[in-house]
Amino acid sequence: MHKPRPARALALAAAAALALTACGSDYPLGDEQREAAENSDSTLSGILSGSGSSAQGPAMDAWIAGFGTLHPNVQLQYSPDGSGAGRSALLAGAVDFAGSDAYLQDSEIAEAKEVCGPGGALDIPAYVSPIAVAFNLPGIDSLNLDAATIAAVFRGEITAWNDPAIAAQNPGVELPDTPVTPVSRADDSGTTENFTEYLHETAPDAWPDSPSGTWPGGLAGENAQGNSGVVSTVTRTEGAVTYADDSVIDDSMGTVNLLVGDEYVPISAEGASIAVEQSQRVPDRAPNDIALHLDRTTTVPGAYPLVLVSYQIFCSAYEDPETVELVKTFGEYVVSDEGQAASEEAAKSAPIPASLAEQARTAIESITTMP
Repeated sequence: MHKPRPARALALAAAAALALTACGSDYPLGDEQREAAENSDSTLSGILSGSGSSAQGPAMDAWIAGFGTLHPNVQLQYSPDGSGAGRSALLAGAVDFAGSDAYLQDSEIAEAKEVCGPGGALDIPAYVSPIAVAFNLPGIDSLNLDAATIAAVFRGEITAWNDPAIAAQNPGVELPDTPVTPVSRADDSGTTENFTEYLHETAPDAWPDSPSGTWPGGLAGENAQGNSGVVSTVTRTEGAVTYADDSVIDDSMGTVNLLVGDEYVPISAEGASIAVEQSQRVPDRAPNDIALHLDRTTTVPGAYPLVLVSYQIFCSAYEDPETVELVKTFGEYVVSDEGQAASEEAAKSAPIPASLAEQARTAIESITTMP
């Protein structure tokens, strides 16, 4: 149960070697971490490995930097391979934690008990961010669209940007006849699962496919790997449109205002936070598993319901007491005010609501050593 398997041992050995060679020292963050080590009274040390969500990438960079100055003798490794890959790595015992934009599914909960003991794994909300519907139309910074129209765009049913369905929601905007090129994720992605869940719940007739981290086959358009891949494709393709974490959208791209109730709501961290406050915990889960069901159909003023809650997924128990201490200390930092502020500054994320942060701290504190 969460024993270092051969693949994991090799991964950790490689991570350790990288850490020892980076910047020519034990401090891969450079002089700031070296100085912190010389002045720190933290006795925490070891290697902590994670994999998963690319949407969490900018936030994770900030967390690694902040945690590294607090605990400079810890080597924290994270590979942004995608949510599905991160969950698979955790369930294979190859990493200590996963970052995921989707909580564990029922089948994965059963698998987790093989690695993490009878308590399984815990979904801990750590990162809240709006998902942008972003496009490349020079001279147009924003467009109003309802969910049914967005669905038609990504199904290839709307083929030009001056389509009447788009024009009707954007009076006064000079829309070009540029062809529409929808760009989706090629990898198993929590961002895709959140996006397709939003479309399915708000416009089920227009998007009949069930939510999934894998993009439906047979649809028009292109695909690319990771948030950075889809954004790069849209940036170089006039008329292209994609969905991606807001942290990776640059000023050269336009974004969609979503129809919520009777108003079009622009993308913002504040709107995402309002939407998350309407969420409920998924029923029939372990007491400290904080998987959330988001209300995609909310009409609360200012809410932006195309949002992802990204999780840190930890085992409820680890074999090694040192790993337990590392995991708990890191997890508590991530959900702390300091950790959330670092994420907000680096990734335009919204802080998790205070009540949710308190639940997260309680859940992290429950992580223990296997008997």
